[in-house]
Amino acid sequence: MPDSTQSPLAQLTLTQVRQQLADKSLSASEVTEAVLARIAATEPRVQALLSVQAEEARARASALDASGPDAGKPLWGVPLVVKDVLATKGVPTTCASKILENFRPVFDATAVARLKDAGAILLGKANMDEFAMGSTTENSAYFPTKNPWDLSRVPGGSSGGSAATVAACQCFGALGTDTGGSIRLPASFCGIVGLKPTYGRVSRFGMVAYGSSLDQIGPMTRTVEDAARLLQVIAGHDERDSTCINAPVPDYVAALAQRTDLKGLTIGLPAQYWDKGLAPEVAEACGLAVKQAEALGAKTVPVDLKLSEYAVATYYIIAVAEASSNLARFDGVRYGLRDKSAQSLLEMYVKSRTRGFGEEVQRRIILGTYVLSSGYYDAYYRKAAQVRRLIRQDFEAALKNCDLIMGPVCPTTAFKVGEMSDDPLQMYLMDIFTISANLAGLPGLSLPVGLGHEYGLPVGLQLTGRALDETLLLQVAHVLEQHVAPTGLPSL
Repeated sequence: MPDSTQSPLAQLTLTQVRQQLADKSLSASEVTEAVLARIAATEPRVQALLSVQAEEARARASALDASGPDAGKPLWGVPLVVKDVLATKGVPTTCASKILENFRPVFDATAVARLKDAGAILLGKANMDEFAMGSTTENSAYFPTKNPWDLSRVPGGSSGGSAATVAACQCFGALGTDTGGSIRLPASFCGIVGLKPTYGRVSRFGMVAYGSSLDQIGPMTRTVEDAARLLQVIAGHDERDSTCINAPVPDYVAALAQRTDLKGLTIGLPAQYWDKGLAPEVAEACGLAVKQAEALGAKTVPVDLKLSEYAVATYYIIAVAEASSNLARFDGVRYGLRDKSAQSLLEMYVKSRTRGFGEEVQRRIILGTYVLSSGYYDAYYRKAAQVRRLIRQDFEAALKNCDLIMGPVCPTTAFKVGEMSDDPLQMYLMDIFTISANLAGLPGLSLPVGLGHEYGLPVGLQLTGRALDETLLLQVAHVLEQHVAPTGLPSL
């Protein structure tokens, strides 16, 4: 068995390890031991995982080896991690919050169940910003996750644990969730592929809601093909989620081979994403990727997303309003933390929620309650909902003149831990390029396009497409992936 400290086995892609498992050159137990050893070696520094189910993973791997590879299970024997916002039967599902510290669901989220049905081995639960509220994974109630490329920097958020565990080769893929960029931003900061599918493409059943009309589950992997394989498994209709789209799921993996260049495609470049505010290294790396797309046959045209300047304000009204409503259930009565020193029902509510929720979550609950309150609903929430519809129309108009839209994922590369902790408004602006896709319900993908020249940190290029057109995003990203500057893996 390869030396797990150097982890050549753990550095394989999901696709590579899947093939070696299928042809029996590796066993599920060998693969599982390799990533568990990698977790043991790197986790004290990276802190990507809230919990590790090592013995359960070993038992699952042993059972799979006893029955042998199953061609009908596309993820047979592949160790994966899921964000701790997804219900996992019998395993702590905390949302990185003290209020759910001891919560163990009695069922699996649909996405988790589909991974298990496909033969995957679940290693553990990834750290996150509490209730997915944040852009750095510093808002976890337990500990901040570090960026594997530079342990003094943030991995992005809220799916920072999922991104960091994939980049650190602790697993072969992970599930994250994206409410305003929470898959794409950490994917960009950690140099991996992150895909936010169309709203409703993946069932949200069993996902603890932040913003119900914005949240979406998606894959985070080291390659585009790996992302296609995970999406293939988790996508599809689920009658338990009324927002889940009842539409056929294409063969995303087979579709990758159908395109070897970008001829015949028109790519839209929004001036609002490119003209100002970008760190020079981000502008350079993303600009080179666009030139590579042109060299591969794509035509680029300017598009106008004139309402994008209102996206952040619109998002933070709608998201906090929905968060205020969704988090009202955590009151110390039915489940979760209860302050037993309270002498009255009202005091129990106040003390339990004050102890259980962190500062950022409390801030968003208060803001959300305010914008939904009598006298302010029309001025804020209703107006934001109207602007949201106009933002979607902006994208629909732009995508009539192009096949997809390209731009940076974030204005900067990963910044230092603590650098923006005291400036929440500046932190909120980190999602300025990603938020619109959530408001419009469109798919978005973050593709690593090399390392910035200033700090040597990964830069992500964002691809945004038409609703339910994940196939084209994956195809274009797959072609570009083979021609842009390689990002490689961090040295840990």
